Amino acid sequence: MTNKNINWDASSFFERLASKNKLAKTEEFRFCRVSRLEGFEEAIQHLQSTANFIAVSDISQGYTELNTTPHTRRVKTVFFAMRHALDDMQARQECMDTMRELFRQFMSVLIQEKTRVEEEHIYLDPRISFQEIDKYFLSGCACAFFQIATDVYTDLRYNEEEWEL
Repeated sequence: MTNKNINWDASSFFERLASKNKLAKTEEFRFCRVSRLEGFEEAIQHLQSTANFIAVSDISQGYTELNTTPHTRRVKTVFFAMRHALDDMQARQECMDTMRELFRQFMSVLIQEKTRVEEEHIYLDPRISFQEIDKYFLSGCACAFFQIATDVYTDLRYNEEEWEL
């Protein structure tokens, strides 16, 4: 059986960025994989020894489009979180500034990755949303996330060998 799924390993890509980025290292961001926002909340609550996180969701949202060039879109979510003194809005603002800069630095590498993966017929959506999470999400922690959508050709040709007659 031939695997007809083409994928980009976002988790490994961002884990590599987290390990090589000077700002992430200086600010002691810890990389982890989570499942959805609920998993991210768990990671923050259970990892008391680490103040800052970069977390990539191991699941994705998406759809398959059935048109003349069928393709599948998958959306991966990357979370940032930084602990700060409770009710210290100045510290929160500094954390947000750090996460915005980290996002910018990650995008400077992602633009190169976009060119590389296009050679494998994986297309990263050039519009990447960055959202800051409300201060009430988790007290004493500034949080943000961004989402990356990938489109890949999907082979939807009917294959009689895949079905019982």
